[in-house]
Amino acid sequence: MKVMPVLKYRQFTNNLHTLYWRHMSFGHTMSVSTTIFLYFLIIHVAQVTPVAIKSPPLNYNGTSSIGYNNLNRPMEYAHAYNGSSSSSNNGGNLRRYVSGTGRPFAAIRNESMPQLLVSPTLATPKQIRNKSRPLKCHCDICKDSNYICETYGFCFTSVEKKDGNTIFSYSCLDKTYDLQREPFECLTSKPKQHVYVVQCCHDDFCNKNELLKLKFSEDFPPEETINSWVLVAIIFGATLFACLLVFVSWCFYQKRKQGTSRARPFAPEDSVYDPILNGNTLQDIIEMTTSGSGSAGLPLLVQRSIARQIQLCHVIGKGRFGEVWRGRWRGENVAVKIFSSREECSWFREAEIYQTVMLRHENILGFIAADNKDNGTWTQLWLVTDYHENGSLFDYLTSHTVDTKTMLSMALSIATGLAHLHMDIVGTRGKPAIAHRDLKSKNILVKSNLTCAIADLGLAVRHVEKNDSVDIPSTHRVGTKRYMAPEVLDESMNAQHFDSYKRADVYAFGLILWEIARRCNIGMIYDEYQLPYYDVVQPDPTIEEMKKVVCIDKMRPNIPNRWHASDVLHSMAKVMKECWYANPVARLTALRIKKTLSNIRVEEKVKN
Repeated sequence: MKVMPVLKYRQFTNNLHTLYWRHMSFGHTMSVSTTIFLYFLIIHVAQVTPVAIKSPPLNYNGTSSIGYNNLNRPMEYAHAYNGSSSSSNNGGNLRRYVSGTGRPFAAIRNESMPQLLVSPTLATPKQIRNKSRPLKCHCDICKDSNYICETYGFCFTSVEKKDGNTIFSYSCLDKTYDLQREPFECLTSKPKQHVYVVQCCHDDFCNKNELLKLKFSEDFPPEETINSWVLVAIIFGATLFACLLVFVSWCFYQKRKQGTSRARPFAPEDSVYDPILNGNTLQDIIEMTTSGSGSAGLPLLVQRSIARQIQLCHVIGKGRFGEVWRGRWRGENVAVKIFSSREECSWFREAEIYQTVMLRHENILGFIAADNKDNGTWTQLWLVTDYHENGSLFDYLTSHTVDTKTMLSMALSIATGLAHLHMDIVGTRGKPAIAHRDLKSKNILVKSNLTCAIADLGLAVRHVEKNDSVDIPSTHRVGTKRYMAPEVLDESMNAQHFDSYKRADVYAFGLILWEIARRCNIGMIYDEYQLPYYDVVQPDPTIEEMKKVVCIDKMRPNIPNRWHASDVLHSMAKVMKECWYANPVARLTALRIKKTLSNIRVEEKVKN
C-alpha cells in the first residue's frame, strides 16, 4: 500500500475536487478522457493509507485533540467548521457540517457543487496569526457554549437560498483551512444564481452585525425564472423574425434589381449608332421602315434596341395573359404588354400577326416591337405598341356618354379596321385575310380623336389562300363567351372554312354597336352602360348559359323604344340586327357594314 502524509493527502485530494468542480462551474466542458482520468486519479488517491503524525495539528477550535478516524474517505471531510470547543464532537462535526451552515456535507455534495465559486477575501492568515487571543464569533449551532465559538481564524456568515427561503448561518472558520490559499478567499455561488453567499470577518462577533445581515439580504434579488414555453416562444419568435427579415431583404433586392433593369441607361450594345434610331421619333422610324415597301414591321435589331431602352412607369391594365404597362421611350409614351412565360404561344402568335405584311392600319393598334427580357427572376415577354390614354372602349363608355357624331365615328372606325383585317390583298407581298376571334369592347382602344383601334390579336387566324386552309394558333385559349356567335356556342361552325370566322366577328361587332348606342346622348336622354345580355346571364357566364340564351331561346340584346324616335339610332339598330342573325350566311360583311355606316354619317351631316 502506498503512503502519503496526511496533510498532503488531504490537500491533494481536495485540490483535485476543487479543480474539477471549479472547471465545471465556469461552464467549461471537459472531455470524456479528462473526466475519466480525474475520476480514477481520485479513486487511486483515496486508497492511500495515511501514516502516523509526529505532532497532530490543531483541531478546529484551537485544541490539539482531534480524531482522523475516517480521513481515508476524503469526500466526507468538511471544509468549514462548527467551532465547538468539545473535542469529542469535533471529529464528527468536522465531517458533518460545511461552511457553518449546519448542513451535512453530503447534502452539499449531492447538490450542484459547480455553483460554488470564489469571492474576494476580507482578511489574510497573516492578520490572524498576529492575534494574541482567539476570536469570538456568533454561532447559531453552538447551544452548549451559549451560541459562541472561538477560533484563530475567521468569523463568517453564510446566506443560502433554498426552496424560495433565505437561510442565515453563523459560525467560526479556522486558519488551517485546507486549501491554504494566499490570500484567504471565501467560497460563494455564482452571483447570477443567487444561491449561496459567504462573508468572512476577523472582529469579535462581527458576523452578528445587523447591517451585515441586511447587506446579505440585499445581495439576493428576487429570483427570475423563465417558463420553458416562454423560452420556446422567444426562440421561435426570434427565428421567425430573422426569416421574415431575410425574406423582406430578398424582395427589396429583387425589386431594386428589377427597377434598375427597367430604368437602366442605354446598354453599350444599344448605344451603337443606328441611322434609323438616331434622333428620330417612333412615328418617323415606322414610316421609314414601312412606307411604300409593304414591310412586315421594324427590323428585329431595331425592335430589340427600342425594347431595351424603354422605362416602365405603371400598370394600366391586367388580363389572363399578364399585364399592360405604360412606358417611356425617348420622351414618348408606349404601351408594353408583358406576357408571363407560360403564355409564350400567345405572345409569339400576336407578335407574328402584328408583323404580317401590310397589316398596319390606323384602326388597328400600331405595333412597335417584340422582345424577351430577363429581369433576374424570370423571363418576361414584351409586346410594345402605341399608347392610347383613353383606354379601352369598355372603360370609355363606362365613364362617358357620346353624341351621335362620336357614336358614328367610333362605329365606323371599328368597322373600317375589321374590314381591313378581313380583307386579303393579292400580290407578291400581299396580305392574307385575318379573323380576330375575340372581338369585344375591352379589346378595342379609343384614340385621342375618339376614333377606335382594334387590339389583342393573340387568337387571330389567317387564311392560307394557296390551299384555302385556316392557320389556327396552337393555344388553348378561347374567345369571350358573352360575345360568342350562336354557331360557335352550339359547335355547328365549320372550323375549316375561313369565312365562318369572319361571320363570327361580325356577330360580336353587332353587340359592340349596341353597347355604343346605349350611351348615345340625345336630348339628355341616354342609358346606363351595360354589357350585352346583362339582364339574362351572370357577370361571368358559362358556355351552357350563353347557349341556352342565344341558341335555344334565340334572345338578343333589347332595343330601347327611344331609339325609334331618332333616325340615326334607328339606322344603327337596323345594322345591329343584321349583324346578329342566327344564320351566319345572312349577316352583313365587315365591308358592307363600313359602307352602311359611312352613308348614315353622311346623311346625319346633311341633316345638321
